[in-house]
Amino acid sequence: MKLLKNIKLISAFTLASSSLASSFAVSANDNFDKAYNSFDIQTIKADIKTLSSDKFEGREPSGVGEKLTTDLLIKEFKALGLKPGNGDSYTQAVPMVSITSTPMGNLSIADLSFEYPKNYVASSRKTQNNIELKDSELVFVGYGINAPEYDWNDYKDIDVKGKTVVILVNDPGFATQNNQLFEGNTMTYYGRWTYKYEEAARQGAAGAIIVHETKPASYGWNVIESSWTGAQYHLPAKEVNEAVVDVEMWISVEKAQALFAKAGKDFTQVKQQALSKDFKALPLTLKASVTIKNTIEQSTSNNVLATLEGSESPDEHVLYMGHWDHLGSTMIDGKKHIYNGAHDNATGTAGLIHIAKAYKALNKAPKRSITFAAVTAEEQGRLGSRYFANHPTIELSKVVGLVNMDSLDITGMKKDITVVGFGKSQLEDYLAEAAKRQNRVLTAELTPERGYYYRSDHFSLAKKGVPALSAGGGSVWLNDTEKQIGKRVKAQVAKCYHQTCDEYNEQWGWSGLVAELQVFFETGYLLANSEQWPNWNEGTEFKAPRDAMMK
Repeated sequence: MKLLKNIKLISAFTLASSSLASSFAVSANDNFDKAYNSFDIQTIKADIKTLSSDKFEGREPSGVGEKLTTDLLIKEFKALGLKPGNGDSYTQAVPMVSITSTPMGNLSIADLSFEYPKNYVASSRKTQNNIELKDSELVFVGYGINAPEYDWNDYKDIDVKGKTVVILVNDPGFATQNNQLFEGNTMTYYGRWTYKYEEAARQGAAGAIIVHETKPASYGWNVIESSWTGAQYHLPAKEVNEAVVDVEMWISVEKAQALFAKAGKDFTQVKQQALSKDFKALPLTLKASVTIKNTIEQSTSNNVLATLEGSESPDEHVLYMGHWDHLGSTMIDGKKHIYNGAHDNATGTAGLIHIAKAYKALNKAPKRSITFAAVTAEEQGRLGSRYFANHPTIELSKVVGLVNMDSLDITGMKKDITVVGFGKSQLEDYLAEAAKRQNRVLTAELTPERGYYYRSDHFSLAKKGVPALSAGGGSVWLNDTEKQIGKRVKAQVAKCYHQTCDEYNEQWGWSGLVAELQVFFETGYLLANSEQWPNWNEGTEFKAPRDAMMK
């Protein structure tokens, strides 16, 4: 009952909010209904099945799978008559550095035994063949956060230059569920592992160890094993222009408990101390040593960009984005294991194609241009979208809004649509308008502590100020039949995230996926035929850069 009550409240909020989307309607001359109903489930299935087949080898950037994937996308966009999205090219080259880090022996801390990758992983972003931490002093820095706006600095009164910091995952708001600390249960960017390594480097640390715990990380150690071993891709240093620590590490919580015990500390107690802004970093009187051998390869991957030119304001663009890549393959005990990424993100990649088909089914192009961006290397830190944000083929002030598709809903049809980062932007008004056709309402995500808004490609452009929408799925099934499908598939999705079992399955909840594509299509259609420029809502961290951009 509480959930249904929340849905009604959120629906009322949506209807009472800015009426940007209520000032226009679908044009009867556009043949909109035909376009809306043009999503063919069998063709969508076939495309997802192809993209996630073993032939595509897990769609690893710069590999055989990339060539097959980008060729397929370009062929489809060309066949639809879409124009190249990067001058006269459908691709945008993304320079990358591939680094395969191999620990030479295990991490050494006192007489503790660490086993790679069973309870620790270690890698380096530095383009050096050999990296060594030798007798590096360990310092516990709590959550490793320096956030003046929250009056919080875990690095105050401590010099960690040349040392190795030990850091808790997520942030104090999640740990306490106290809305007076950070954003309470909702993860902030300060809770993301990416931020923690970045801040450690800014503080001059030589190494950084994040303590893994499943609940605050929102995924198990198996995800650490699959995501942090093998080749890791990065943008060249000149693109990032940021300091990095010598060695980035994760350790299991069990090993963290043993480490703190060896230092004469109780892990539970020091975690509690770290929940106060008065916390002071604790030297652990232990030293860490590890040697990393890096195999370095310079490579180039590609974003695929295509544009349906607008009929009246072609220089203004609605952007659809989805990452085409996944984790590739790895050899274990002489056997090849392929991470086919059917859900993540063959669904979104196919979705770009079929939304483009729907636009072409209209009698005429929308007023504004529609650009489709299939970006590379999201799994390696949003590299393709970050490069696009730094080198936009469209002036970012001309991007009216972005709809990102990362892992479409395969868990059955819902009565609601979940918005990740609910309340951030006025794009939600367009989404709410489109959802009405399916008698659906918008709801906030049930797990804001997982920080999903900061974990996919839309974030790369949101940081620059571009209004960006991340939505999909829902929390209340349409009926018992859809609920039964959903319960089964949700268990599979949770189990198979970044695992080899993320495979195409005929028994997915396909009605939810098609409905999601229809809603995203109409959202972009309404925006592309509007003269409005939706913005971020007041108090959102991205509003200031957008306002500055639009001046």
